[in-house]
Amino acid sequence: MIRPEHCQLVILDRDGVINADSDQYIKSAEEWIALPGSPEAIAALSAVGLPVAVATNQSGIARGYYDEAVLEQMHAKMHGLLAERGGKIDYIAYCPHGPQDACSCRKPLPGMLNEILQHFNLRPGDCCFIGDSYRDYQAAAALGMPFYLVKSGKGGRTLLQHPDVFDSDCVYEDLAAFVAAFLQGHSAGGSNSSGTSG
Repeated sequence: MIRPEHCQLVILDRDGVINADSDQYIKSAEEWIALPGSPEAIAALSAVGLPVAVATNQSGIARGYYDEAVLEQMHAKMHGLLAERGGKIDYIAYCPHGPQDACSCRKPLPGMLNEILQHFNLRPGDCCFIGDSYRDYQAAAALGMPFYLVKSGKGGRTLLQHPDVFDSDCVYEDLAAFVAAFLQGHSAGGSNSSGTSG
């Protein structure tokens, strides 16, 4: 069950939650394509005054598929698309490292979530994290942060691979469905919020 009264910050994974994902990586601003309804969903959160942050693994940088300048172009496109709808991302944490780099930020480690918490001066229980992968869940679980799985991106695959991990009331079709339920609970004080496994 979503408890909006406790959530002061919504944290999102990027690829597969905000934009379409690819097993070949998103390597350019042209390849960065918003998922249907996701810009409007983020704008709806902004409209009620909730800050939104992003925590995203970007190992394509370490792998040499693109550089940080290209990543900035992707994020400039994202910011522009959101601004057109009255929404915004308030903070972006990204990990440029590969799986062999032994960093502390790459999910499933919670380094980026800790970075975001420090930036906003919040505790894990003050936030919720929405992702599409098991490593997203692991990063949130390491801190005791509420987590919600979306079936967009790799989410459907994640649900099939870990059917006993995710309760149906913590699973949503996509970001738009999560935000709709979240805001319904927000307006009702959290008493009528519920999830759906589709």
